[in-house]
Amino acid sequence: MQDADTKFDPDLAELPQGKWRAELQAVSEDHGFFESLGKKHFAAHVRRGDTLIVSFESVQGMQALTSGAEPLGWTFVRQENWSSLCIAADGDTWFRDPDVIGLIDRLVDDGFFDDFETVLFYGAGPCGYAAAAFSVAAPGARVVTIQPQATLDARLTEWDTRFIEMRCTDFATRYGYAPDMLDACAQAFVVYDPLEQLDAMHATLFATAGAVPLRMPRMGNALQGDLVRMRILTPLLIQAASGTLDQSSFAKLYRARRTFLPYLRRLMVALDRAKRTELTYLLAYNVAKRINAPRFVRRRAEIEAQREAAQQTDEKNDTDAQEG
Repeated sequence: MQDADTKFDPDLAELPQGKWRAELQAVSEDHGFFESLGKKHFAAHVRRGDTLIVSFESVQGMQALTSGAEPLGWTFVRQENWSSLCIAADGDTWFRDPDVIGLIDRLVDDGFFDDFETVLFYGAGPCGYAAAAFSVAAPGARVVTIQPQATLDARLTEWDTRFIEMRCTDFATRYGYAPDMLDACAQAFVVYDPLEQLDAMHATLFATAGAVPLRMPRMGNALQGDLVRMRILTPLLIQAASGTLDQSSFAKLYRARRTFLPYLRRLMVALDRAKRTELTYLLAYNVAKRINAPRFVRRRAEIEAQREAAQQTDEKNDTDAQEG
């Protein structure tokens, strides 16, 4: 096992694609192992402490969401002395590949997951599906999945028309229906926006399997990036690993939305569409007081001008009525 003081600070940012993968492979082999899994997947393991984060990620997500263009788990290697196993895909594959399934089976047979006191599975979207589906490989694991699909088997989810090209993919055999794979986990959490209808319908399928819903209303359909930008994804996963995450602790973390302008803008648009002018004004006034937010300053001024114009019209009408 690596010493907690051993330096671990690789930087893969801005490397060309081929060099990026070669460097990621070299780092992983120096600290654990790297394995290619066919043409579209690979596994990269860094061994450290007795907490393991198993992150399912896309190559594109790694390069877009982290400043170092690295697996999400490497943050926890540095900050928390965790071990990391990243299973990565080039594009959205839902990890329904025999080579990926074969790796998971080998890790189970080798007792890989048994070496760790705590195992946390994590992913978002198609990667969230995989995190839930493969968590059964480590009974007692904890799971955090963001906007996951339960399955893309059209017999069960024909209402989800976003991924029609995946309907020929086998979701019926081993590790297929993700909610059923949560039976052996210690805790599972599904993060989603209940106003995103298709995400909410998938989340309902997970809820029937005992997963705890963590709702982010009016946050939209790119929650992983929003959690990163609000700087609450890392503490959320730390709480999940420690067993302290619940709906109450998540609500405290989610207070970060009060200063998160993309959320505040969506909220203002929703209030305007609902013609809730007084609530829009209160929101604009509050945000303009706390944050440098020109759009909210302008909206507050517009409503104040409308109020003043309406008051002048009322006064004129009253005067005309008295004179008449």
